Amino acid sequence: MIVFRAPGEIPADFGRTVVAIGKFDGVHLGHQAVIRRMRELASRHGARSVAVTFDRNPLAVIRPDRCPENLVDVDRKIALLGEHDLDATLLLTFDEQLASRTAEEFVADILVAALRARAVLVGHDFRFGRGGAGSPELLGELGAAHDFEVEVVEDVYLPGSDRRVSSTWIRELLAEGDVAGAARLLGRPVDVTGEVVHGLKRGRELGFPTANLSETVDALVPADGVYAGWLRDHDSGIRHPAAISVGTNPTFDDVARRQVEAHVLGADDLDLYGHRVTVEFTEHLRGMVAFADMDALREQIADDVAAAFAVLSREEPQNDPGRRPPA
Repeated sequence: MIVFRAPGEIPADFGRTVVAIGKFDGVHLGHQAVIRRMRELASRHGARSVAVTFDRNPLAVIRPDRCPENLVDVDRKIALLGEHDLDATLLLTFDEQLASRTAEEFVADILVAALRARAVLVGHDFRFGRGGAGSPELLGELGAAHDFEVEVVEDVYLPGSDRRVSSTWIRELLAEGDVAGAARLLGRPVDVTGEVVHGLKRGRELGFPTANLSETVDALVPADGVYAGWLRDHDSGIRHPAAISVGTNPTFDDVARRQVEAHVLGADDLDLYGHRVTVEFTEHLRGMVAFADMDALREQIADDVAAAFAVLSREEPQNDPGRRPPA
């Protein structure tokens, strides 16, 4: 997938395009439905498929007081879009200049002049142009004037649910620690990627060494608590079963920030320092609590490890040569 970071980077001979516009935060099942429809239309019209998205949530500029946390950072968003066989993504810098463009200017400069759009797909709540004045209805009128069709893609609902799949709903589930529920909306497991760094080594003192992730990760971390999940070591390609802790370790009250740490089941001698790893959350086991002493904490961690083992042992075997089953 080609990534254009400004309309001017698109070659003049790129050809006609079918475009889907959106924040694509998390690239969840709703976004994936839009992408599938875009690819269908692109194939029908013999055009290129292009996602148009932004380097930040537009609310970060327009209404920063109302701007939620992103589900994924911009690099992860691009990587996720790249998994869906698009021809290109146009990543627009959403700044005051872009926010001040009228709806008509956005269409003329980006959709028509740069992308030569043959069709444009949006959601029913899509707004664009200065002050959010542009709507799907206005986009349809402008499309008729500029030789492109507009399609409003229907919302996606999980079976038995009357709530549409959305990034807002996923954030709510993550705030509750419901990683299994969030995974159903995302169409993939909840995970975060970062570098393994040195910590206080309390896990090793307790007999359960952990891989501590750096403060900077590529996705929204779920609620404080203990989870069953997996740790994929990007250096070796091996996916290890793990018990995962998120929080500030209230038993000791000397951890300044929330941290993600994973204890690999049955492999106490791994040296992962400096490795880039992905921690994947499968199931929430319990909330984060303070314990009276080290012995009580050690006993609880042993129970957590056993619970994680039981959860991960129930997972269907995967066709993954790098997957190490629970020991």
